[in-house]
Amino acid sequence: MISEPRLYGAAIVAMVLSALLMYLVPLIPQVVIDGVLLESGEGPSSFERFILSLLGGSEFVGRNLWWPGLVILFLSVLAGAFAYFRGAFSAKATERIVQRMRDNLYQKLQRAPVGFIDRSETGDLIQRCTSDVDTVRIFLSAQVVEVARAIAMLIVPLPFMLLISPVMTLASIVFLPVIVIFAFFYFKRIRVAFLDVDEAEADLTSTVQENISGIRVVRAFAQQEQECEKFDGRNGRHRDLDNHLYRVLAWFWSISDLMCMSQKIIVVGLGLVLLGLGHLEVGAFFFFLTVVSMFVWPIRQMGRILADLGKAQVALGRIGHVLEQPEESHGETGVELARESLAGAISFRGVTFSHPESDPVLHDISFEVAAGSTIALVGPSGCGKSTIINLLMRFYEPDEGSIELDGIRLSEIDRTSLRSNLSVVMQEPFLYSRSLMDNLAMGRDGAEEREIVEATTVASIHDSIMEFEEGYSTVVGERGLTLSGGQRQRLSIARALLRDPAVLVLDDALSAVDTKTERAILAALKDRKHRHTTILIAHRLTTVMQADEVLVLDEGRIVDRGSHDELLKRQGIYRRFWDIQHKGMDSLNDDSSGDSA
Repeated sequence: MISEPRLYGAAIVAMVLSALLMYLVPLIPQVVIDGVLLESGEGPSSFERFILSLLGGSEFVGRNLWWPGLVILFLSVLAGAFAYFRGAFSAKATERIVQRMRDNLYQKLQRAPVGFIDRSETGDLIQRCTSDVDTVRIFLSAQVVEVARAIAMLIVPLPFMLLISPVMTLASIVFLPVIVIFAFFYFKRIRVAFLDVDEAEADLTSTVQENISGIRVVRAFAQQEQECEKFDGRNGRHRDLDNHLYRVLAWFWSISDLMCMSQKIIVVGLGLVLLGLGHLEVGAFFFFLTVVSMFVWPIRQMGRILADLGKAQVALGRIGHVLEQPEESHGETGVELARESLAGAISFRGVTFSHPESDPVLHDISFEVAAGSTIALVGPSGCGKSTIINLLMRFYEPDEGSIELDGIRLSEIDRTSLRSNLSVVMQEPFLYSRSLMDNLAMGRDGAEEREIVEATTVASIHDSIMEFEEGYSTVVGERGLTLSGGQRQRLSIARALLRDPAVLVLDDALSAVDTKTERAILAALKDRKHRHTTILIAHRLTTVMQADEVLVLDEGRIVDRGSHDELLKRQGIYRRFWDIQHKGMDSLNDDSSGDSA
């Protein structure tokens, strides 16, 4: 396979050959006019005689004026063929580079630290992976070779021009340095404008993505007008920055157009003077008029190239910000865990953790979970329950202390191996817009139908699936929104169980199911108790009653621990939560009794 630099090299060679052939096209009429049709007393110059000899000689050309026309047609077709190869080689090299860039970006996002993903806006990351990559693609495909084209279009005709008339050659390029210098200073100014527009577009994309994802919340709270005003504000800012950008572009194109036209006026004026004095032939004048028009506009395009370079640099900077993020390490020694030999014992020893530039979330957390046992984490919102799970999954690393699985420090275990032996079910599970079977298969590829039915039965979702017209082949909507909240949670529990993990974590994963279904799921999990260690996080205390031990957290600390019965005997947060929840249930039951009476 030809490498990308060689493909670009081939494209540049094809461009140079195309430019050479394009300049031969106006050269032939000049030689025919001055050397054959309007032959002066001095006769054709040595250069004209050389070109005429290539065409078959002046006498042959004089008798067969159709022949130069045929040669011009052939050269034009050949120049077009080389231009085609230039585009084909350039496009092939560009698409390879862009494909690799997209792959690297996607792989980086798959391996980037969770903290980076948490700090980034989804819409902005999408913008970097799509629009910014496309900006780079356009520059690589259209403008990299265009630089060589501009240079070739200027350099290739210079020898012919100097042979015909050094004075006219100087007049033909007098404004070019001014155009290039103007384009350079313009480029420095335009970069800032492009960066502002790109970031405004990223804000706009983030707003749209966020609003579409939360459209149900927006409508539930009747916030459509407020969201439209929010979008209108960001859209207006994007419009204003775009207008500023196009005003800068308009100034450049108008001034550079004036310079290019001035260059042509100089050539026409001087050429007419030299024609009148007899120092320039008609064909030569025609040649210079044609050639100047051919190379002055590509040179002017240097401004467009520099503008696109500015856009590409901004896009590359934004892409580079993602690519330069560190990847999750694979552990100090990369210990690989074997499921059949993994018991699932967990130890937290003096663990303290805080997010960057924030107060500690966890303070000196220590506890032990025996293999095959069930532990529950309860406490008010924000007390650090989910952070403990994130540390267990190695989404974050503790600031102090250590975490062990079967006596092995998590920092020494390969992350992929660790996570393949843990299953976490979140309160808001994520489902793909695929069939139920495909979503379940993410738990374990190649699972047998018997195993799938067993997992869905434990999760109390099998009967609901069979009620669907297409059963396990039923396609769920994006993020599983065509299912109820309880169905999504139960399907996610089945997916987690299908993996047969060493550690099963249910992070408030039964909050959307009714009490009867909750009891059925917990009873089924109790029957599987020794197959995996279970960690329960719940606000509904009936969920954690069967746990071997309950840890009560508050403000990042373990403030109490014990079994459900033991905690109820003591005055504390757990007893207070229990009383509040049961008083609420008693009130509901009294109201129901009164209504029925």
